[in-house]
Amino acid sequence: MAVNDQAPSREAPLAQEPSQASSAQKPRSRRRGRRDPMMWFYLAILALVGLAAVVVPLLSPHTETGGSIADRYEGMSSEHWLGTDRQGRDLLVRLAIGAQSAIIAAAGVSILTAVLATILSLTAVWFGGWVDGLISRVLDFLFAFPNLLLAVLAVAIFGPSVQTAVVALAIGYAPYSARIIRSVALRERALPYVRSSELQGISGLLITARHLLPNVRQQILTGMTINFGYAMIELAALSFLGLGVQPPKADWGLMVSDGQEALLAGHPAESILAGLGIVITVAAVGYVGERLGGRKAEGRS
Repeated sequence: MAVNDQAPSREAPLAQEPSQASSAQKPRSRRRGRRDPMMWFYLAILALVGLAAVVVPLLSPHTETGGSIADRYEGMSSEHWLGTDRQGRDLLVRLAIGAQSAIIAAAGVSILTAVLATILSLTAVWFGGWVDGLISRVLDFLFAFPNLLLAVLAVAIFGPSVQTAVVALAIGYAPYSARIIRSVALRERALPYVRSSELQGISGLLITARHLLPNVRQQILTGMTINFGYAMIELAALSFLGLGVQPPKADWGLMVSDGQEALLAGHPAESILAGLGIVITVAAVGYVGERLGGRKAEGRS
C-alpha cells in the first residue's frame, strides 16, 4: 500500500512537464521571432523603398520627364546621383516615381482582390445551396484563364492603362483567395454558436461581420501579401510589353524595357536598377508576409 500511495506523487511532476515545457517555449519562440535579423533587414528595405518613393521626388530639382539629350547617359555625379537615361532624365527620380507606381498599383490589385474574394466566399458560405454552386462555377471558369492572359485581353479590349490591368489582375487572383477563405469560413459556419445566433434572430449580415469575417482575417491578410508580390511582377511585365504604364511616365517594368537600348550601348544602370527594385521589393514583401503569417498562426495555437 505504501508503494501504491507514493507512485502518484512521483508521477505527478512528470505529467506536468509537457505543459510547463510548452509554456516556457512560447516566450522563447516569440523572442526568437523578435530577434530575426532577416525580418528586420527586409523591413528596413521596405521602409527605405517607401521613403525614397516619397522623399526623392519632393527634394530633387529634376522631374520625371524633364531631361536634355545633351545629358544622355551621364554617369554618377553630384547633380545626377545615379546618372541619366538615353533622354537625359535623372535615373534616381525615375526610380523613385517608378516605385510609387509599382507599389500603388500592386497594392490596388491586392486590396481589390481581397474585397472581391471575401465578398464572394462569405456570400457562398452563408447562403449555401445554389448560391454557393453558382459562385463556385464562376470561380472555376476564371481558373481557366491565366492571370496575365486575362490582363492582356482586358487591355486589348479597353486599351492599355494601369487601371485596366489592376482590375483584370484582381479578377484573375480572386478565385485563388476565395477558395482559401471559403474553406475556413465553412468550418466556422458549422459551429454551434453560429446556429445559436441565427435562432436568436440575429441577421446573417451581422453574424458574418461579427464572427465569420474576423475568423478569416488571417487568410485575407496572408493572401494580400502573396498577391502583392505576384501583382508587382505581372504589372511590371505588362509595362515591359507596353500594356501598362505608358511613356513618358516612370515605372520599373517600363524602365527595364527602355533600358534595353542603353544596355546594348554599354549603359546597363537603368535596366539593372529597375530590375533589382522589383526583385528586392517582392522578396522583402514575401518574407515579411510569411513571417507575420507564421507568428499569428503560432499565437493561435
